Amino acid sequence: MKRWDQRPFEVRNLFNPAFCGLVLFRALLGYEEENPNGMPFSLALLVLPLCLQKDARQVIAGNSRSYLLKIVEKNPQLLVGFADRASDMLPFALEAFGVLIERGCFVVSQDGRLKTVPGRVRKSVTGTDESVSCQRVARIVGKEFARIADRVTVYTTFGIRP
Repeated sequence: MKRWDQRPFEVRNLFNPAFCGLVLFRALLGYEEENPNGMPFSLALLVLPLCLQKDARQVIAGNSRSYLLKIVEKNPQLLVGFADRASDMLPFALEAFGVLIERGCFVVSQDGRLKTVPGRVRKSVTGTDESVSCQRVARIVGKEFARIADRVTVYTTFGIRP
């Protein structure tokens, strides 16, 4: 990762570690709505590529009442370049996790699951339309990952080898 002051303006705004951390936190909360044990770390790495890319976010938001596996089946364009996008987003996700853990927003359980700490992040979803959309889709993605309940299935669905 480049130093913060050496990154392009667009990268600093879109991949701001605090914002990415907020998106990840919303996904962790969504996961915990279905499974209170917390989200596996490996699944959390897929949240940002799904929530920050506008086309993917719009498809998921537009089909929020459908299962994620069905959404991907009906919208194969979600898979185009997803593996590369996930790899490219990895440093930003790790940086966001660093901010979250430093602020005490989540804990890691003995079995490697990420669990949110209540009261560390505001419950209300606020911000620009775009940032609110990212946060809402993150919650949906988190819930869907919990419903699928199998990391290998999720990774295989998105064309990534675990």
